[in-house]
Amino acid sequence: MSPARARRRWGVDPLTVLVVVALVAGLVVPLRGTGAGLGRWTVTAAVVLLFFGYGVRTSRGELGEAVRAWRLQAAVLVATFVVFPVLGVVAHLVPGLGDLRPGVLFLALLPSTVQSSVVLTSVARGNVPGAITAATASNILGIALTPALVAVLMGRSGGLGPGALVGVLTHLVVPFAVGQVFSRWWGVWVTNHAHITKVTDRGTVVLVVYVSVSAATVAGAWTRVAPANLAVLGAVCTVLLAAMLVLTWRGGWWLGLDRADRITLLMCGSKKSLATGLPMASVLFVPAMAASVALPVIVFHQLQLAVCAVLARRLGAGPGG
Repeated sequence: MSPARARRRWGVDPLTVLVVVALVAGLVVPLRGTGAGLGRWTVTAAVVLLFFGYGVRTSRGELGEAVRAWRLQAAVLVATFVVFPVLGVVAHLVPGLGDLRPGVLFLALLPSTVQSSVVLTSVARGNVPGAITAATASNILGIALTPALVAVLMGRSGGLGPGALVGVLTHLVVPFAVGQVFSRWWGVWVTNHAHITKVTDRGTVVLVVYVSVSAATVAGAWTRVAPANLAVLGAVCTVLLAAMLVLTWRGGWWLGLDRADRITLLMCGSKKSLATGLPMASVLFVPAMAASVALPVIVFHQLQLAVCAVLARRLGAGPGG
C-alpha cells in the first residue's frame, strides 16, 4: 500500500510515524558527548539546506500571485498570525501543561502547512490555486513573522537560544534569499524532482526531533513531563483546532467569500506546519527546550490531518462539491 493510500485509509501521516520513531530513539539511545556535538552541527547544516531549498523552489510567479490575490491571502494570514496567536496566548496558560506550555504558544505562532493544505482543499473542492498561493505566502512571511512573534511573546521565557536573532538570519532568511537567486536556474529542475526535496524536508524534521529529544533526555528534562501533562496537551490541541475551524469557516462567511474560497480559508487558516516549525525550533531554542517545544507541534500535526481529512471528504461530497 502506498503512503498516500495508507493515509487515506488509516489517517496516518508517514512523516508523523518517522517523527515518533525519532522521538523514541532519542529517549532510548540519546546522543552524548562528541555524538551530540556532531548531531547539532548536522542539524544546522540540514536546516540551512532546507530553507535554501524553499527559496529555490518558490518561483517569482508564485510570489506575484500571492500578492495579487490579496483578499483571500489577507484572511489566511490574519487567521494564521493574528487569530491563532491570540488563542495560543490564552491556551498556553491552561493549568496542567507544565513544561509543555511554551510549546503550545510556539505552535500558535507557526505558519500554515503547504502540501496538506493544498491536498485537502482539492479533496474538499475548494479554490486550489488560492490555497497554493495562500500557503506559500504564509510560509514565506512566516520565516520572518514567526521568529518576530517568538521574540515578542516568548522572549522572556528564558528558552531562546543564544544568538537567536543571528541564527534566524543566517539559518533561515539568508539561505532562503540565496535560494531565490538560484531559483532562476535551478527552480524548474528542483520542482520536477519533488521526490528529492521530500526526502530532504522529512529528513531534516526527523533529524531535528532526534537531536533535540536526545539533548532533553541527557539533561533530564523529560522527568518533568507527566502523563497528566500529555492528556491536558491533547485536550488543548483539540480545542485550538476546533476553535480555528469554526472561526475560519464563519469568518469566510462574514467576509462574503464564496464557498470555494471559504474552504481554502478553512484548510489553510487552521493548519500549522510541522515541517517548518521543528527546524525553526532548533534555531530559536536551546536544545533541551526544543524537544518539549516540539511535542505540541507533533501532536497538533497528526490531529489536524485526521480531523481535516474527514472534513474535506464531507465538504467535497456536499453542495457544490
